[in-house]
Amino acid sequence: MNILANRMKLVKPSPSMVVSQAAKALIAKGVDVADLGLGEPDFDTPRHIIDAAHQAALAGNTRYTATGGAAATKDAVAHKFQTENGLTYAHDEIIVSNGAKQVIFNALMATLEAGDEVLTVAPYFVSYPDMVLMLGGSPITVMTTQEGGFKLTPEALEAAITPRTKWIILNMPGNPGGAVYSQAELVALGAVLARHPQVHILSDEIYEHIIFDGRDFVSFGKACPDLRDRTLIVNGVSKAYAMTGWRIGYGAGPAALIKAMTTVQSQSTTNVCSIAQAATVAALTGPQDHIKTFCEAFERRRNLVVEGIAGIAGLVLSPPDGAFYAYINCAAIIGKTTPDGDVITDDAAFTKFLLDHAQVAAVPGQAYGLSPYFRLSTATSDEVLSIAISRISNAVQQLS
Repeated sequence: MNILANRMKLVKPSPSMVVSQAAKALIAKGVDVADLGLGEPDFDTPRHIIDAAHQAALAGNTRYTATGGAAATKDAVAHKFQTENGLTYAHDEIIVSNGAKQVIFNALMATLEAGDEVLTVAPYFVSYPDMVLMLGGSPITVMTTQEGGFKLTPEALEAAITPRTKWIILNMPGNPGGAVYSQAELVALGAVLARHPQVHILSDEIYEHIIFDGRDFVSFGKACPDLRDRTLIVNGVSKAYAMTGWRIGYGAGPAALIKAMTTVQSQSTTNVCSIAQAATVAALTGPQDHIKTFCEAFERRRNLVVEGIAGIAGLVLSPPDGAFYAYINCAAIIGKTTPDGDVITDDAAFTKFLLDHAQVAAVPGQAYGLSPYFRLSTATSDEVLSIAISRISNAVQQLS
């Protein structure tokens, strides 16, 4: 007898995690794999954050907190939004969850009815459409172009909206394309959304601080204040503070939505780890010097990869404006033949070839809704990136 719910036929494990696990399995067998599958900073969590967690544990801060986040954590989140984004939120407009993904899941769980449409902008973060499917909604892909910086245009947004559209999910800077929207571009998108009051905006800003070439980050909430009553801002400490394992994300939006999301969380995970919340307070309110240091390293690594890929015939990479990924066009590779006689039929076949023959783990573009591309994480060391680029170059030269 099959015990699994039918919904499980619609969803799949995170492709980036699958790739990384495959790489780790090879590494465990002694294979020297350059694992560029998972988007995780290779830096250690700053010491003052770790110290805050240690002191919280020693002080007995090891019990349940309020489901939606301790008062001190919400104070820190509100402080962050006010000082960095010019946005003001009260405690009942903030939720603290187990990573930014849980914030998004809570929001969709609390709002989606069967058949509700959610617009996802390709290339999109792999979990968006699967979350929508799991919760009974219909993910609708809105395409972008490499020439347009992988950014949603007002025209494409207008064409995609229907009476069933409930959410549009934006991600900026974007994973995997690195798209960063200007104030004017966000205002133009907001003008479209203002004409469709049934559409809510989920702005995933987890890569806010990882932005290049002197650009300024503008939150959707700041650019489009008139849409505040239907905008949910999602962020967290994983990327900017090298705290992926601490599992802290947070969201800010209308009080009624946050209340419903908190109810969902109360019946799933209850509160977030109290010690991790203490660490988050230190992250958001303590010294911020490391953010600049991290970003400079990520920009240097981006440049290294851009320069390296430019020297490989058949691959095209537009320099990403932010985040720590390289979304590489491999259209000219499709149809080529490997030394084993296999034909590269799509980007999934190409990333398999890279893992098998070059010992480089990458994620195929089909996982992000836009092919033929593949994604490399640039959140690792210059040395590993240089080795990976050299291996990719050598592997591509073997194709005929």
